Amino acid sequence: MAVPSSDTKLTGIQTEFGGTNPIQLTEYYSGGAHVASGATAPNGAIPSSGQITIGQFRGAIAASFVTATGGTITESGDYKIHTFTGPGTFTVSDAGNAAGSNFVDYLLIAGGGGGAGRHGGAGGSGGVRESNDDGGWTGSPRASSTGVTVSATGYPITIGGGSGSGSRGSSSTGVGFTAAGGGGGGFFNNSPHGGEPGGCGGGSGGGFGGATGGGAGNIPSVTPAQGTNGGTGAGSDGDGSGGGGGGTLNAGQPTPNNRTPGVGGSGITTSISGSSVAYGGGGGGGSNGPSASGGAGGGGSTNSSGTANRGGGGGGGTSGHESPGGSGGSGIVIIRYKFQ
Repeated sequence: MAVPSSDTKLTGIQTEFGGTNPIQLTEYYSGGAHVASGATAPNGAIPSSGQITIGQFRGAIAASFVTATGGTITESGDYKIHTFTGPGTFTVSDAGNAAGSNFVDYLLIAGGGGGAGRHGGAGGSGGVRESNDDGGWTGSPRASSTGVTVSATGYPITIGGGSGSGSRGSSSTGVGFTAAGGGGGGFFNNSPHGGEPGGCGGGSGGGFGGATGGGAGNIPSVTPAQGTNGGTGAGSDGDGSGGGGGGTLNAGQPTPNNRTPGVGGSGITTSISGSSVAYGGGGGGGSNGPSASGGAGGGGSTNSSGTANRGGGGGGGTSGHESPGGSGGSGIVIIRYKFQ
């Protein structure tokens, strides 16, 4: 609806923007009790003070904001934030309008890949898909500048699980996007023993012929890239070590030498949740000597698992057939929009 473009009356303004009798035109200053700043007004911006006329309201539209349910809902200033750590539905009951809000921003982190046992490569972190259309918070370097214009409907949400020994994590999906699971780490002395591809690639295992490369990241390919490559492992039976898993921002480190495993690649940091949080660190490579740290953002160190709901890759295993390597961390989906 809109204020009539002809035969405009105070009652028409009240019908569109609200208020009670007796009607006073000064109640309808932009940014005041009834009219949001930036309300759509074809005859020019509605003033916030000083002279105001009925003609300035012809065709004007009241601001309407996105209204939705689903997940755990929190507020940060003028924004509502829906956080999903398990499957659910983001249900929009009011799609809003351009005068208020009619789009959402999102963060999807997939499940991390598992580290391979016995000098194996580390798991890559789950891929990241993010937008920062609103600009009212600090997104990561991986964020797109275009959010999702929503409709009054339900949007199914799935959360990717982290995987076990040397296998790929699961995808996270929501609002029309998919983040791919992280690649598993490559196994020691297996042929081939390169890391798996995925949202972020797994590191390759140590052992004979250990120069086999880490897994490719950003698979399938999207723009901006959802992740990076895993690092290369190296060495022989006595002193092999695995490459670090790829992180959502930086690639996994290759082994500096045969006995030293590669460090996991670092993840992204974003404040879409209302606080600055790091996600998507790659795991640290496996070794029969020193251990390697996981990447910032929940990557597991050698023989440790990635952090739940951060999508971190699992660390590669230590020496011995009984060492399975760390599991990948589960993913998360966060949706944010202006509600007032």
